[in-house]
Amino acid sequence: MYRSHNCGELTAANINEQVTLAGWVQKTRDKGFMLWLDIRDRYGITQLIFDEERTSKTIINQAKTLGREFVIQVKGTVIERTSKNPNLATGAIEILVSELTILNKALLPPFTIEDDTDGGEELRMKYRYLDIRRNPVKNSLIFRHKVAQAVRNYLSNEGFIEVETPYLIKSTPEGARDFVVPSRMNEGQFYALPQSPQTFKQLLMIGGMDKYFQIVKCFRDEDLRADRQPEFTQIDCEMAFVEQEDILNAFEGLTRHLLKEINGIEIEKFPRMLYDDAMRLYGNDKPDIRFGMQFCPITPKGGTFGFGVFDNAELVVGINAEGCADYTRKQIDEIIEWVKRPQIGAMGLVWIKFNNDATLSSSVNKFFDEEYLNLIVKQMNAKVGDLMLIMAGDTNKVRAQLSALRMELATRLGLRNPKEFAPLWVIDFPLLEWDEDTKRYHAMHHPFTSPKPGQLELLSTNPGDVKANAYDLVLNGNEIGGGSIRIHDKKTQALMFDYLGFTPEQAKAQFGFLMDAFQYGAPPHGGLAFGLDRLVAILAGQEIIRDFIAFPKNNSGRDVMIDAPAPIDDAQLKELHLKINL
Repeated sequence: MYRSHNCGELTAANINEQVTLAGWVQKTRDKGFMLWLDIRDRYGITQLIFDEERTSKTIINQAKTLGREFVIQVKGTVIERTSKNPNLATGAIEILVSELTILNKALLPPFTIEDDTDGGEELRMKYRYLDIRRNPVKNSLIFRHKVAQAVRNYLSNEGFIEVETPYLIKSTPEGARDFVVPSRMNEGQFYALPQSPQTFKQLLMIGGMDKYFQIVKCFRDEDLRADRQPEFTQIDCEMAFVEQEDILNAFEGLTRHLLKEINGIEIEKFPRMLYDDAMRLYGNDKPDIRFGMQFCPITPKGGTFGFGVFDNAELVVGINAEGCADYTRKQIDEIIEWVKRPQIGAMGLVWIKFNNDATLSSSVNKFFDEEYLNLIVKQMNAKVGDLMLIMAGDTNKVRAQLSALRMELATRLGLRNPKEFAPLWVIDFPLLEWDEDTKRYHAMHHPFTSPKPGQLELLSTNPGDVKANAYDLVLNGNEIGGGSIRIHDKKTQALMFDYLGFTPEQAKAQFGFLMDAFQYGAPPHGGLAFGLDRLVAILAGQEIIRDFIAFPKNNSGRDVMIDAPAPIDDAQLKELHLKINL
């Protein structure tokens, strides 16, 4: 056998035992007459000792040829370590080596295999198999496994059945772009990789499976950022004979279980917030409620502000940064420049200081007298020592800009504690949203989402006012899950397709299989899908998902390790009846 123990398990209780270890060379320390070597595997590090008085010269000379990341096997005796290391699980012992075998040599790695490495991100992604040897990445993958196992165990105990659904499916026009796969056997036709198993989990409910889940890969061809990947993993769930309350209770239970099991934190009940309130108070539909700074609308005295920027705005709204009145002009200018960046797109902002001596100072002193400033202070519930930051303009734009500023200030003020968890349900989303480019309504979630009970009739008169029987689960300002109660009858589904601009022929061509299935006794059903990558990162106190994925893509959607995507040869193109036209 290659090993009797791993490199992280030997302790003082094993002293005088004969053992065999195998692993990678972490580092060596050569004192001439004595040589120490650290051997590493997934489980930890064990110190080896080669001593001229107790180790053959041949083995010592062989040990001196070892380089970093050589794969070796050693046999020897566990002895007490003279200089103990309390920070190491094996720090009380070392192995006096009697046999050494080089299993494989290694080139010098392009970066150090240490917790604090000298390798840049792109380099580490190119040599991801080496990066995985580092504790931060290795531990992230182990943490992901722990979360996934906890999910599987909990849902299985709750009566859910794990069912796999196909990866080669039909392309649909809704949502993000599909990744498409040409079919060799069906000339001129294409599969799509699933953006989610949406229709299949609904078919499983029609099939009587009652409670379904799977941890599944999904694919979306969209522009990437730090917390997105073209292929990502969902905890996909669906239940039959349920209403919204059943779904919220079921998956709040799962989330509470994960927080307790993984993080040792107990949260009894998750607060709920209407979508409209989330937008009004926080400017987005996934508010971080670990801290305050709710939006405060500013209204004029006597119907006008007397300040063109405010009077010409659809919305005037601000946030109160408590205790920040001591910000210098330079710090405030930095904030103004931050919101004027193209990523945020604001023209600027107005600031008012409620100074520690109870006086007021602002960037608009020439437009507002002290009485008017005091009115704004009152509307913003400010107190001595606070800094008020106000933006004005188009409602949707200002909300998005002020929301980004709120999060940035919270980061600068240390209010986003990664060890604090604040879950929240956001409910009653709009069913439809208007698209100015196409001049028609689109489904805010997907076309299978049911309207709230009693609101179906509004579709014909005020479609923009119809609320969806939909819900998102938010954790620390991130959407970690979302779902809805589904439409389960053919008539309502046909009506929804009609309002989304599908002709009956298009609806039948795209979703005829689901419409047909509805005619064979579809039960009321609904579900929710968690983003596993993001959920794992947040539970680990992070927000960047890349380190929790074994082989991630970069921000251009490339796998720099295997150099994909890549061209295919002419023979393959010919076989698929494809021609490249660039």
